Amino acid sequence: MRYLQTFLLLAAVLAAGLLWNRHAARPVRMPDPPAQSAAEPAPAARQPRIAPAPATGLPSFLPSEARDTLALIARGGPFPNRQDGTVFGNREGLLPQQPRGYYHEYTVATPGLGYRGARRIITGGNPPVVYYYTDDHYNSFRAFEVPR
Repeated sequence: MRYLQTFLLLAAVLAAGLLWNRHAARPVRMPDPPAQSAAEPAPAARQPRIAPAPATGLPSFLPSEARDTLALIARGGPFPNRQDGTVFGNREGLLPQQPRGYYHEYTVATPGLGYRGARRIITGGNPPVVYYYTDDHYNSFRAFEVPR
């Protein structure tokens, strides 16, 4: 009798597990991404649009902390993070292709964070001739000009 009870209990647990697994393993169909038109260039081939500078000189999308970072870049440092000034490899391929060493990255502080955060300024050239800003850790970039 005890063996029968154990067998029935195990069979019930196994059946419940199979039903749960069958329910939980149901694939979720994600919608297909929109088709890219032939007239639209591939994302890697797009040139980042340069934001027009307002009367203050820098584009309004830059946070105020970016001004501090730009001042440090212009002075050549010293920078608060050891990664600042290092080569940015453009592994995402979102910036125009250039030889390795052309791009450098700099942290834009995010108030209230105890770590670097996601905001960066990427410069191109030495001295810098092009500037890009990202606030999503290299997922997108906005080109901008620095007044001389």
